[in-house]
Amino acid sequence: MKFENEGEILKELGMESWRNLSKEKMIRFAAMMPDMDKEVALKIIQQLPEFTKFALEALNVMEKEHANTLSSNKDSQENVHKAYQDIRDILKGELKHENISSEEKKYILELIMETGKKEAEKDSENKQFLGGLFQSAAVGVGAVLLSAVVFVGGKFLLQNGKD
Repeated sequence: MKFENEGEILKELGMESWRNLSKEKMIRFAAMMPDMDKEVALKIIQQLPEFTKFALEALNVMEKEHANTLSSNKDSQENVHKAYQDIRDILKGELKHENISSEEKKYILELIMETGKKEAEKDSENKQFLGGLFQSAAVGVGAVLLSAVVFVGGKFLLQNGKD
């Protein structure tokens, strides 16, 4: 749907004026921008001095959430590695018993090797998670920056009377 005027956009957002534009509706507004007539979008953005502030706040929130996720992931990974090490320590202790058969020793060594393989798999899985997390963060930051650029660029164009 192509929005041709301010009234259509306000109606779509369920608002009567721009004065009560919440953060949630600002996000919806930003998402609707590609479907707006360029001149209408620029006219609206000029009325929203809070848009740049919102974009910066969104970046700060995303940065904090990203840092929290990384910290939580680090703690989780450390717990996984410690758990596998504890299992290996227990299994090594079992190998020290004098009355253990060669078959039991072989089985315990296989279990130790299995924990190493599982830990390596978990590490690879975590690296994939971190790669996806980085990509998602980059897309989110890009969207916020694009919105800010649209705002600043629109304001500049309006002030200078250029298309």
